[in-house]
Amino acid sequence: MAAPEPQTAAVRALAAAEALIVTAGAGLGVDSGLPDFRGPEGFWRAYPAAARLGLRFAELANPRWFDTDPTLAWGFYGHRFELYRRTAPHAGYGILARWLAAKPSFVFTSNVDGHFEKAGFEPERIVECHGSLEFLQCLTPCSRAIWPIGAPHLDIDTENLRARGELPRCPNCGRLARPNVLMFGDGRFVPDRTAAQEARFEEFLDEIRDRDTVVIELGAGSAVPTVRWTSEGLQRAGATLIRINPREPEGPRGTISLAGGAAAELAELAAALEASGQGQ
Repeated sequence: MAAPEPQTAAVRALAAAEALIVTAGAGLGVDSGLPDFRGPEGFWRAYPAAARLGLRFAELANPRWFDTDPTLAWGFYGHRFELYRRTAPHAGYGILARWLAAKPSFVFTSNVDGHFEKAGFEPERIVECHGSLEFLQCLTPCSRAIWPIGAPHLDIDTENLRARGELPRCPNCGRLARPNVLMFGDGRFVPDRTAAQEARFEEFLDEIRDRDTVVIELGAGSAVPTVRWTSEGLQRAGATLIRINPREPEGPRGTISLAGGAAAELAELAAALEASGQGQ
């Protein structure tokens, strides 16, 4: 018997699932209108000032700039923070939220935009493996304290990617604060918040060990493969993997590969589930 079409296989898997895990990378946010940083050209289109400086994403997303050029560091991260705050999560988040509300579920994401929580997902059921721009820590750090960024009053010169005026400070020592996100070459990231999330995720995995679990992976590329590795590890443990990615949908044997954007593919799956009488 021929294998079912990928969408049909995905619908069947979702309908039969006893637990759901969403794993998500940066590609998920592209459908919300967030810039695609894939490759230096994509990054430089979003940040022309970085192009003029000849800095790629991995070079600019480095904690050393907070030491050597803090107005540039906060210009970059402050602009991203404001962009994420003013951007609404796309309709695909709502579809996922409905599915996950109906069954034991968890989210694992490398995104630092806070959009899962913004879209109404339960914070206690989210792992942000690279941290979140919604939280700060001391640059030094003088302690392991992590605190919400709140409503920072950053004046960003977008043309030159510079922050002007007073920069965020550590309330404990008064030195410069930085986002609690894991950057490239980062030896000063305070991991405690992420570690607590990961501990809750491990407890969840123990709870669903004997359940039919489906992993829905969205927009996770191979350049920074944390999310893909996590998805494939769950697959090796017995979960069914649905990989949604317009460029790299392939996966290990048994992967259900959907070569499209997150919002469009989720909408099609939701419609197919409804048509089959198995909508959630």
